[in-house]
Amino acid sequence: MKSISLDITKATQFLSEGAVKAYESQVAAAQEALENGTCPGNDFLGWLHLPSSITPEFIAELQSVANTLREKCEVVVVAGIGGSYLGARAVIEALGNSFAWLVQDKKNPTVVFAGNNIGEDYLAELTDYLKDKKFGVINISKSGTTTETALAFRLLKKQCENQRGKEEAKDVIVAITDAHKGAARAAATKEGYKTFVIPDNVGGRFSVLTPVGLLPIAVAGFDIKALVGGAADMEKATGKDVPFAENPAAIYAAVRNALYAEAGKKIEILVNFQPKLHYMSEWWKQLYGESEGKDGKGIFPAACDFTTDLHSMGQWIQEGERSIFETVISIETPEKTLFFPHDEENLDGLNFLAGKRVDEVNKMAELGTRLAHVDGGVPNIRVSVPQLNEYYLGQIIYFFEIACGISGNLLAVNPFNQPGVEAYKKNMFALLNKPGYEAESAAIQKRLAEEK
Repeated sequence: MKSISLDITKATQFLSEGAVKAYESQVAAAQEALENGTCPGNDFLGWLHLPSSITPEFIAELQSVANTLREKCEVVVVAGIGGSYLGARAVIEALGNSFAWLVQDKKNPTVVFAGNNIGEDYLAELTDYLKDKKFGVINISKSGTTTETALAFRLLKKQCENQRGKEEAKDVIVAITDAHKGAARAAATKEGYKTFVIPDNVGGRFSVLTPVGLLPIAVAGFDIKALVGGAADMEKATGKDVPFAENPAAIYAAVRNALYAEAGKKIEILVNFQPKLHYMSEWWKQLYGESEGKDGKGIFPAACDFTTDLHSMGQWIQEGERSIFETVISIETPEKTLFFPHDEENLDGLNFLAGKRVDEVNKMAELGTRLAHVDGGVPNIRVSVPQLNEYYLGQIIYFFEIACGISGNLLAVNPFNQPGVEAYKKNMFALLNKPGYEAESAAIQKRLAEEK
């Protein structure tokens, strides 16, 4: 079986000779700290050997519950925010039909997402869409009190019970939550929902290979055994005993940190030439932004879908401030085959492309873009992926996860906490006069009055 591969030649030319090799001992120490649990945030390292620890029996249990939802539901709503939905959505969108929302698929339920925003129009339109549907819910929340998810689940639970009856509803509502405590666990126990556990030692953004991601992916009809298999193979390929020069995650972590420290590249743009990878980029943005952006440090993670965004962001990338580098995910072989047709009139002047696969045109756009951006002063890393399927998506997920852990340790931050996320919540609860926030509410009202 092939593996994803890394090309750093168009990035190292922006660095001094030996700059990447100089990180070898630091990377080894960073990875050793992960393995030994001596790094900051060491109580959240459960993801590190998760792929190789997932048993066939556990996969079968997940698949059994997924099959129940598939049999009983036309639509399954995944309620979760951040890492509680992005990984699942990334895989489902990457593997699914781009026009699934228009296609009546009798084999697979439609999977939609809620609980990741507080948009009243979005929620109203969702509940309206579900009015004549047999739908189920996967509620993903460790605490059960995260505002966005709890609000959506309250609406969805009530609607599901009203439409299907309380007894039938409990068979199509699944909770993925804490093992023992929290509002979601209490509700699941009271109502008799099937449950899966979010491991205490796995943070949300690293949770795609737990039931958080695996159950929705299985519901959508994709092979979670192959996904986990790809991740397990990448776990081996990036282990601490793999030589530095042969470890793609170690090299990726070293190159991006060298570009940051030596070349002043403070923004990394994850680029794809395959629109199905849009939500993979969204997952990656959370993984790296939440892991590295602290203590006044961290590379800012951005993303672009090419060639689409070349007609909006292309000018800035080519000639704007030289504070950026790109990491390109390139899919070697697409799943479908489509040839460019000949046209007798040739008014668009494109007959020179007649008979070529569309992907050949796309690949030349990719190469031409990389060359142009390098000429424009943008270092370029290329992650080559043989095919877009479950196995290689599993590889990509683990590759970015382990590289993120290494990279965070190189930056000397805690890659596994997110204290800054709480700031907006405190203000929101104060403004909504949540019980227990009286002092904060008074302080923020005073501040707002002074600003008028």
